[in-house]
Amino acid sequence: MPPFNPEVKQFFAFNAMIFKGMRKKSIIIIILTLLVLLVSGWFLINKNKTKPRTIFNSEAEKLPPEPKVLYGINVDSCVVVKEKIKRNEFLSDILLKYNVDYSTIDKLARETKAVFDVRKFRYNNYYSVILTKDSLPKAKYFVYEISPVDYVVYNLQDTIIATRGLKNIVVEADTATGIINSSLWNAMTDNNTNPNLANELSEIYAWTIDFFGIQKGDNYKVVYENLFVDGESIGIGKVLGANFNHSGGDNFAIYFVQDSTGDYFDEHANSLRRTFLKAPLRYKRISSGFSYSRMHPILKYRRPHLGVDYAADRGTPVVAIGDGVVVFAKWDNGGGGRAIKVKHNGTYTTVYMHLSKYGEGIKAGAKVKQGQVIGYVGASGLATGPHLDFRFYRNGKAVDPTKVESPAAEPVDSTNLERFEVEKTKWLEILKGVPLSKVDTGISEK
Repeated sequence: MPPFNPEVKQFFAFNAMIFKGMRKKSIIIIILTLLVLLVSGWFLINKNKTKPRTIFNSEAEKLPPEPKVLYGINVDSCVVVKEKIKRNEFLSDILLKYNVDYSTIDKLARETKAVFDVRKFRYNNYYSVILTKDSLPKAKYFVYEISPVDYVVYNLQDTIIATRGLKNIVVEADTATGIINSSLWNAMTDNNTNPNLANELSEIYAWTIDFFGIQKGDNYKVVYENLFVDGESIGIGKVLGANFNHSGGDNFAIYFVQDSTGDYFDEHANSLRRTFLKAPLRYKRISSGFSYSRMHPILKYRRPHLGVDYAADRGTPVVAIGDGVVVFAKWDNGGGGRAIKVKHNGTYTTVYMHLSKYGEGIKAGAKVKQGQVIGYVGASGLATGPHLDFRFYRNGKAVDPTKVESPAAEPVDSTNLERFEVEKTKWLEILKGVPLSKVDTGISEK
């Protein structure tokens, strides 16, 4: 093969150099192109990520509003008239105003009696009439509010049907506190707290505190449930935690559920419930105490008074302080008048005297439960005025009822102690943070 001409050789070398330069430029261009594509792709991807939110908001604005529902009925296309039942106003008086004929009203009253009897409508309770939006409105439903929560809906259309319903109850945890100057009830009202809370505390501490012996300066702190329907308070629910300071001593109460049953326990997990109540009635004062030598107000000589006289209005209910069986319910010829004797167990017996009458079903052999009404205060027998002579016997021997230490019920089960400690800590921390000077404060924790 003949050798390349130097000029030809130089030509090829020059072209090779140009090609090499072009290849480098191409590679650079390709790399730059790829970078541009990657950056553009990243931008588009991240830009698109925000689009669903924008589209969602746009679409949400176009969605129809939630329908208005009252008593489980869609009333968007209706007119709702809500009023209170006037004095001596009957169902017919109401519905005739809305062009419901007599035969329909009569049929409603007769055929829905099993659900709710319209004769039980009460003055000042709310009712609602749900009407069509026609030029001549027609009543489709009539709703009667039995209570702030419970209601009954009467369908007035083709077939008359009555159904019961319940409104949604919103539960909020609130606190209350106060210092007692005269009574627990007055302390509650003075501090703008629902006075029914006083009844709740009286029941919780019925075994440990004599609420008719509370003193000026005693105080309380309570965490309780406040119940709301349609934004309005309808009352109180459970007391969740409380501290009642009586005679300088703290008395804690923690609500705790075990075995599906809620009860109250102190800070040491002991039950507040006792075998016997502290007192068998709501009394005004103790008019005569336990004594082995008392001047009898009628007989005018000294003799033992082995009980406690609780002065109270005639007719005040008297309850059994514990479960038991009635031994007798008859006239006591020894001056006790109408009297009841209850045997609680092999050790304890109680006697209730000077009654005006007996409770329903109270007779020898009847079983009674703690807190059950067994009689009513009177002045039968040798008595100068209405009062209850209450006597307490241990193994047949009379003891001073005000000094009886009642055995406690079962404490928190050991398997539930850890859970109880969590509940206790929560409520006690809240109570600790409520100053006595503060009247009433809401809390969000439940």
